[in-house]
Amino acid sequence: MNNHLKGVLYVGVGAASYGILATFVKFANNNGSGTAGLAFAQYFVGVVVLSLLSFLFSKKNVAPTDKKQTRKNKLKLVAFGSFLGLTSSFYYLSIQYIPVSVGIILLMQTIWMGVVLEFFIKRHLVTQKKIIGAIAVIIGTLLAAKIFEVDAALNFKGLAFGLLAAICYTGTLYATSSIALELPLFTRSKYLIFGGLMVTMLFWNVQIINEFDWWVYLKWGAFLGFFGTILPPILFNKGIPVIGTGLGSIISALEIPISVMSAYFILQEEISSLQWLGILIILISVVYINLKPKAERS
Repeated sequence: MNNHLKGVLYVGVGAASYGILATFVKFANNNGSGTAGLAFAQYFVGVVVLSLLSFLFSKKNVAPTDKKQTRKNKLKLVAFGSFLGLTSSFYYLSIQYIPVSVGIILLMQTIWMGVVLEFFIKRHLVTQKKIIGAIAVIIGTLLAAKIFEVDAALNFKGLAFGLLAAICYTGTLYATSSIALELPLFTRSKYLIFGGLMVTMLFWNVQIINEFDWWVYLKWGAFLGFFGTILPPILFNKGIPVIGTGLGSIISALEIPISVMSAYFILQEEISSLQWLGILIILISVVYINLKPKAERS
């Protein structure tokens, strides 16, 4: 297997890992586990495992650098890690009010939010291609979120939490692609997840204590921690540098159908024809925005 195919596989598995999270959180909710305890357990397990991996594999691989700058970058990672913790918290809150299949569509509004962020931070011109793609994503979202279905009971609190999760996820993606890239993989992931753990504790505070259950931590914490805070960052950091950001973005959009299908099979959520059409439009839009012209690829 060549390196390019390995990169595609890494990103695909990482996206699939993210895609199943919400379904299993909602499944755990339906079986009596509180969201606060699940979110805390996910990040706690992630910090413990990544700290161990960082200690074992990263400390000897760091080139001599300015210690003050390194400390500053680590603090930046912790700060931006708060976006990651808020993403999970808002996302898990949203699916308490709306179906997982709608929640993942709202989360992926980061597709066009990332274009806006890129313009304001990097001052990149917003091309006609990106504008068309962003508009198509919004149209697909309106279909996939059942806005046009008369019998759909929309919960605006769930929609609001879903959009807040998308905003925070946009900040998370910016951090993972731009902050402290010189640090080793496990070290970067550790500090990002640590920031996520801190904000999760602040966000849920006493609810974590009220919902404390060792069985939840052992069972769901290990599962959510592995598929939510350990495996995807490692796979994305291994795969995207090989295949490039554009193709990486296209493949990571697999998170949408994976999430929808897992909700269909595990939670028995009904997916309408209009929703599938909306999802298809969003996926095509991702390809359209990120796929470079043939002249640029050659």
